[in-house]
Amino acid sequence: MSQYPSAPKIGIGIVLIKGNEVLLVKRGKPPGAGLWSLPGGKQELGETAEETARRELFEETGLRCGNLVLAGHVDSIHRDAAGAIEFHYTILDFAARYAGGEAKAQDDVLEVAWATRDEFDRYGLWSEARRIIEAAFRLV
Repeated sequence: MSQYPSAPKIGIGIVLIKGNEVLLVKRGKPPGAGLWSLPGGKQELGETAEETARRELFEETGLRCGNLVLAGHVDSIHRDAAGAIEFHYTILDFAARYAGGEAKAQDDVLEVAWATRDEFDRYGLWSEARRIIEAAFRLV
């Protein structure tokens, strides 16, 4: 996505749950380069939100998931020092259970990690990601 957009972009995220752990990824590109978050990315034209969730999960981590349930949404708005909007994503986050594959950092991801909720502070996880993760655990 180019900086200083004229309209929000749609992003799709996924909370992948395996037992009591959640898959986290360390971003390699802006926005959020170097930060830990949920896997996901930009929805492509002609692709359903669920197709995007599955594609992004596989492209970024090599993993597959089971049934998807919409867990919630997040507005991710990043402003520059002057207050102009550099990035604006409306992110639809899905929840799913792990269904297979070996977690490996791929595509624009630097690292992957399975983390329990009591480890989130170590990853500096955004409060909105934590909110969505809690909703996901209630749904799947």
